[in-house]
Amino acid sequence: MSAAPPKPTVTEREARQVAEAARQQEWRKPSFAKELFLGRFRLDLIHPHPMPTDEATQRGEEFLAKLRDFVETKVDGALIEREARIPDDVVDGLKELGAFGMKIDTKYGGLGLGQVYYNKALALVGSASPAIGVLLSAHQSIGVPQPLKLFGSTEQKERFLPRCARTDISAFLLTEPDVGSDPARLATTAVPDGDDYVLDGVKLWTTNGVVADLLVVMARVPKSEGHKGGITAFVVETNSPGITVENRNAFMGLRGIENGVTRFHQVRVPAAQRIGPEGAGLKIALTTLNTGRLSLPASCVAAGKWCLKIAREWSAAREQWGKPIAHHEAVGSKISFIAATTFALEAVTDLAAQMADEDRNDIRIEGALAKLFASEMGWLIADELVQIRGGRGFETADSLRARGERGVPAEQVLRDLRINRIFEGSTEIMHLLIAREAVDAHLSVAGDLIDPDKSLQDKAKAGANAGVFYARWLPKLIAGQGQLPYTFSEFKQGVDLSGHLRYVERTARKLARSTFYGMSRWQGRMESKQGFLGRIVDIGAELFAMSAACVRAEHLRARGEHGREAYQLADAFCRQSRLRVEELFGRLWSNTDDLDRKVVKGVMSGTYAWLEEGIVDPSDDGGVWIADATPGASTRANVHRPIR
Repeated sequence: MSAAPPKPTVTEREARQVAEAARQQEWRKPSFAKELFLGRFRLDLIHPHPMPTDEATQRGEEFLAKLRDFVETKVDGALIEREARIPDDVVDGLKELGAFGMKIDTKYGGLGLGQVYYNKALALVGSASPAIGVLLSAHQSIGVPQPLKLFGSTEQKERFLPRCARTDISAFLLTEPDVGSDPARLATTAVPDGDDYVLDGVKLWTTNGVVADLLVVMARVPKSEGHKGGITAFVVETNSPGITVENRNAFMGLRGIENGVTRFHQVRVPAAQRIGPEGAGLKIALTTLNTGRLSLPASCVAAGKWCLKIAREWSAAREQWGKPIAHHEAVGSKISFIAATTFALEAVTDLAAQMADEDRNDIRIEGALAKLFASEMGWLIADELVQIRGGRGFETADSLRARGERGVPAEQVLRDLRINRIFEGSTEIMHLLIAREAVDAHLSVAGDLIDPDKSLQDKAKAGANAGVFYARWLPKLIAGQGQLPYTFSEFKQGVDLSGHLRYVERTARKLARSTFYGMSRWQGRMESKQGFLGRIVDIGAELFAMSAACVRAEHLRARGEHGREAYQLADAFCRQSRLRVEELFGRLWSNTDDLDRKVVKGVMSGTYAWLEEGIVDPSDDGGVWIADATPGASTRANVHRPIR
C-alpha cells in the first residue's frame, strides 16, 4: 500500500485565495443588505413585505397541522434529553409524514415547501425537541437534498431525491479534526481511478453521520492529466465498504443528535456521484449555506417564543416584596428585551426566508446576517430567562419535577442554543465572511491598490478607477432621506416607527463612511482588523433587524393581525437596538484592540504563566489536542446505526 499523502500546508495568503475563489463573485440581483453597507437604504427591496402564494400557504398550513399533532402526541422531549437519543419510532413517524422531504420538489416525492414554511416546521418541531430540529435541518438544509437541488444532474436528482424525501437520512461532511473554517488545508482525498474516485480521510462532527444513509463528502482531488483537481463534492452511500463511523460524539447540549467521526479508507465512489465539476466543492458548500443557514434562525425564533412564554407565566406567579417580579424594573427590563428581540428575530427570519423563496434578491448577506444576529440574540434571550428563573433556571427539569414543581428546561435551552454561535460558521467567521461581502464594491475598484502582487501599472489603473468610483459615491453619503422629517410617514400608525427608519437611513450612510475611513487608514492591513470589521458587521446586523421589525409591524397592521401590538414591539426593539448601535460606533475608534494584541503576545510567550498558578487541571493528562487523522484502515468498531 502506498504511503499516505502529506497533509496540505498552506500560507495565510494561499488559504485566503482558496476562500476567495470559492466566493460567488457576481451580483446579478439586488441585495438590501449589500446596499445598506454601501450607505444606500433600499426600503423598496423589502417593503411591502413579500408573501408566499396562496397555494404555498395552503400546502404549508396543512402540513403544519399534521406536524403539530405528531409532536404533541408522539414526541417526548424530556425522554430524548434524558436518553440522549431520538427514538426510532419517532424518526419513522417523521418519515411517514414527509418531514424529511419538506423542501424536496413534489415530483421527487417531497412536499415542495418553500423556506418560509420549512422554517415554521423546524421551529415547531424544534420547540418539542431541538435535537429533532437539527436532525431534519442537517438532512435538508446542508445534506444531500440542497446541493443536488442547486447543482445536481437530472440523473442524480432522480436517483437520490426520492430516497431523501421518504426513507434515507443524509449528512454533510466537510470538517476534519485539524480543519475547520480553513478548507485550503482539507486533507481527505479523492483519487481518480478509472470510472471511480477512491476516498481516504477522516471527517469530524458529522451531524446525522451516525444514522445517515447518504453523505455529501468534500474531498480534495489531486491535479493530474485529465483532472482539474481541487476540493470536490460527492454523494456517498454510507454502507460502502471502507466507511467506519468510529465514534458517536456527546455535547453539552443537543443531547439527542447523531453526530460522529467518520473514516474513509479506500472507499470507491463512482464518478457519476460527483456533484458538479472537480474543484467546485467549496463553492457548492458555500452556496448551499446561503439558504441553509436560514434554518438556524428558525430554531432561535422557537426558543425566543418559548422563553417569552415561560418568562410571562413565571414572572406572574413568583412574588417578591409584595408584588409579582415582573413589576420590578430589574426583571421587567429583561422581559421587555425578550419580547422585543423575539419579535425582531421572527421578523428577520421570515423576511429572509420569503426573500429566498421569491428569488428576486441576492440574499447571501441577509442569510448570513440572520444567522449571526439570531445565534447571538437567541443565546442572550435564554440567558436572561435563566436569570429571571433564578435558582430554578439553573436546576434541571427532572430535578424540578422530582420535587413537585413544573419541569421547566430553562438550563437545557441555554445549553442547546450555545452551539448556534459556533456551527454553520462561528460568530467570528461570520463577521469576516459578511465583512468581505460588505466591502466587495470597494475591493472591486480599489483592490489592486493593496494587493502586493500587482504591478505598478495595475495599481495605477486601480487608482484611476477608484478615483472615479469614490468621486461619485462619497458625496451621496452626506445627505439623504433620513434627514427629512416626514419621510416614511406610512410607518406612523399611533406609534411612530418612521423615525427609526430615518435613523437606519442616516446610520447606514455613517456606517459606509466609517468603513471607508477604516480602509483609507489601514489599507492592506484592513483584513487583520477583525475587531473593527466585526463591529461594522454587528452595526449592519442591527440596522437590518430594525428594518425587518418595522416592515413586519406595518405588514401585520395592514393585514389586521395585532398591528398595534406589533408596532409597540418594533418600537421597543428599535430603541434598544439604537443603544447597541451607538455603543458599537463608539468602539470602532475607542477600544482596546492594540492593547489586547500585546496581552495576547504575553500570554502566548508565557509572560503571564504565573497567573495560572494555584489550580489543578481536570483535563486528561497527556491527551493530544487534535486527534490523529492519518488515512488508513479503521481500528475501531463501526457504530453506524441506520434507522429502518
